[in-house]
Amino acid sequence: MIDVRRMQVLRAVVGSGSVSGAAARLGYTPSAVSQQIAVLEKEAGAALLERVGRGVRPTAAGLLLTEYAEVIGRQVAEAEAALADLLAGRTGRLAVRYFATAGAGLIAPAVARLRAGHPGVQVDLRLADPDPLPDVREGRADVALLVGAARSSYDGVRLVHLLDDPYLAVLPEGHRLAAGASVRLAELAGEPWVGSEWPGPCLDAQMAACEAAGFRPEFVVESEDYVTAQGFVAAGLGVGLVPRLGLGSRHPGVVVREVREPEPSRAIYAAVRETAPPQPALDAFIEALREVAGAG
Repeated sequence: MIDVRRMQVLRAVVGSGSVSGAAARLGYTPSAVSQQIAVLEKEAGAALLERVGRGVRPTAAGLLLTEYAEVIGRQVAEAEAALADLLAGRTGRLAVRYFATAGAGLIAPAVARLRAGHPGVQVDLRLADPDPLPDVREGRADVALLVGAARSSYDGVRLVHLLDDPYLAVLPEGHRLAAGASVRLAELAGEPWVGSEWPGPCLDAQMAACEAAGFRPEFVVESEDYVTAQGFVAAGLGVGLVPRLGLGSRHPGVVVREVREPEPSRAIYAAVRETAPPQPALDAFIEALREVAGAG
């Protein structure tokens, strides 16, 4: 196999027109340059240089290898520049998984911040499966947003806490509790409830808060999303809790109030692989998520 480093020595000889000139350019001795050319000729199976007066000129084989050496030299320089950009976080690609209600409030502004400071970074955004952690563990995703809590079952994954997203009370217009600025959670104990969460950490957060307030809610209707839940509440079927990030556009037939004593909330984390190599672009994106979460 032809050694590409020796091809660069040949390129220097052809460019300078002499072995001594190439030696001076490369910082080698003329003897070392001659040895490198001799080995390269054995690898190529052909003479690469011929003497002309006090100098040398390439044979047809030498000229061919010199032209390829120039191409390889440019490609190596481009590779070094691209690697430097990647290591500095100026370029790269991030695979991001997120859940629906985090899209508008967290992901969109965080991506905008990332692009402002790192315009060369490409971001692959996809809605997460119910459990995005396997994608993170196995390297299919660089980061995933999830609702949960730091615990040992997340082996191989590091969780970065972003924010606690509070649940707000959604009441029909004219409800007896709508006049106040906030409601105590226990005041909703005797109300029919509209469910807005599937079994999982979000519903667990609601149920834990209700239990702390001394009751278990009676769900009279279940919905698949927060928009539908607001519609059921507006129709007078019951009251509900919706996280702040999940409110989006509010239904005109509901009023929204803060909840206290206690305040239900769900913890939102960014999950990254513990053994992932350093990625400046990923670090910048996590920082952007933190900034957006802190500004909310």
